[in-house]
Amino acid sequence: MSYTTLMYLHLATILPAFILGTLSFILKKGTITHKYIGRVYMVLMLTTAIITLFMPSFVGPQLFNHFGWIHCFSFLTIYTVPTAYIAVKNGHIKRHKYKMIGLYVGAMLIAGAFTFMPGRYMHSLIFG
Repeated sequence: MSYTTLMYLHLATILPAFILGTLSFILKKGTITHKYIGRVYMVLMLTTAIITLFMPSFVGPQLFNHFGWIHCFSFLTIYTVPTAYIAVKNGHIKRHKYKMIGLYVGAMLIAGAFTFMPGRYMHSLIFG
């Protein structure tokens, strides 16, 4: 699969995940709506993390001529989503809460900010 196809698949999963993740923080916790949004958000986040593992890094140092520093967020997501789900299913609400906040800040805000760095597609799209 081409890098461009992977990039568009990533954008198609991360943009709704960003919206749903933001809504999840705004809406009341524990409701049916929160649970539904959370499940969809988690599936989107796992999907987007897996997609990004197939996208080689073109900025900065690489490991195995493929993985860059930004891939750390993919591995963080692949670990955090299931453990946050298990935490809430076992009644560990605080653990779930902190994992989801960490996921949103790390994988959405910090990793998202890195996508706007020079040399990346989003930078060229926004800043010309």
